[in-house]
Amino acid sequence: MSGKAFYADRRQIATPSGTISYVEHGSGPVALFVHGVLLNSYLWRHQLAELGDLRRCIAVDLLAHGDTEIAADQDVSVTANAHMLAQFLDALHIDQVDLVGNDSGGGICQIFAALYPERIRSLALTNCDAHDNWPPEAFKPFVEMVAAGGLPQTLQAMVTDKTIYRSPQALGPAYERPEAVTDDTIDTYLQPHLRNAQRTRDIERFVNAFDNRHTVGIEDRLRLLQAPTLIAWGTDDIYFDVQWSHWLQQTIPGTRKRVEFKEARIFFPEERPGEFNRELKAHWANASA
Repeated sequence: MSGKAFYADRRQIATPSGTISYVEHGSGPVALFVHGVLLNSYLWRHQLAELGDLRRCIAVDLLAHGDTEIAADQDVSVTANAHMLAQFLDALHIDQVDLVGNDSGGGICQIFAALYPERIRSLALTNCDAHDNWPPEAFKPFVEMVAAGGLPQTLQAMVTDKTIYRSPQALGPAYERPEAVTDDTIDTYLQPHLRNAQRTRDIERFVNAFDNRHTVGIEDRLRLLQAPTLIAWGTDDIYFDVQWSHWLQQTIPGTRKRVEFKEARIFFPEERPGEFNRELKAHWANASA
């Protein structure tokens, strides 16, 4: 599915944190999908397409991402994004969700689950930031580049020459098969950040706000979380080592299953949707039971 086709059904809703963009498909209990840094709800296109017979699947664009519209002074930290998710659900009159997160979106999901445990029907975490591994060591050069003011040129370079995006120096290590990432996918992820100077500043502010105090600070609450939890992890991820899947399993008492996807990398929900969707289906069925 192209980015244009995916966003043809885009919706927006006003919240105290801004006008939040989202795409939904299907019916039934709500499943909320949360992407990570630089991407947007398009990451979850395969889940929305294939799981709509089981859930009302909603993929949201975070603050400073995708088509979500925010004020220039809006707090875009990960904790602010967690509160935004609660406001978003309030606006849609949704009480509980099956929450699914990846990358920094998975960190945001942990914060949301810790602050709003009553709103979690079930939780599924894929390779993501956790505790004091934020930002991960392999991502720190990117964070430092952003802090030095290099993001506008870097984004423009990746859009102009897609091989840069796929390269080992950029987003290539996030994919098992970076050569298979289409130009359309790259444009769908990055073009929103280049629509105007303010949008570029917003994603700069999102990255500059990275601080592991947000996840370290909710550890005690995470240790009380009883919601049925799935930990699904790609084993070949340079950003989030498998040890963090074990940490999450040991920390969240509601963990029902931890599963590994051999040789998969951080964006395996996009690259291996069939395998991941099977795990989600089983997880939701077991959680309901």
